[in-house]
Amino acid sequence: MLLELTVNGERHRIVVGDAVPLAYVLRNELGLKSVKLGCGLEQCGSCRVIVDGVPRASCVAAAADFDGKRIETVEGFAAGDALHPVQRALAAANAAQCGYCLSGIMVAAKALFDRTATPSRRDIRVALDPHLCRCGAHPRILRALDELAGHG
Repeated sequence: MLLELTVNGERHRIVVGDAVPLAYVLRNELGLKSVKLGCGLEQCGSCRVIVDGVPRASCVAAAADFDGKRIETVEGFAAGDALHPVQRALAAANAAQCGYCLSGIMVAAKALFDRTATPSRRDIRVALDPHLCRCGAHPRILRALDELAGHG
């Protein structure tokens, strides 16, 4: 099947099998390694990408379901050398530990901050709820995002 995907602002024409998950296409065909394969059940959040402005799991959903969609991964967040404010906030707070979950968390946070520049603490927690961090870095991540939203 021939797909047309717009990923991080670039159009790609890719031939894939009908059931190949989007995460495999992003990682293996396009080399976008921020998309992680965690649980493989759409439950941990490490595979999330932004699709037409909304965070979506990519580990199970077939790439064919995203034909013609606009997809953003962490690789596309920075503008040249300037990191996105979410990336800057997390880096400044040294919020990551192992970092495996962090790209999915950044996806959720960027989508939230794109919708509203000053989300409430509750909004931030709700946006991060589907993300599993096994290292225990959530308190630092939440503090960094709270500060970015002006709550710190």
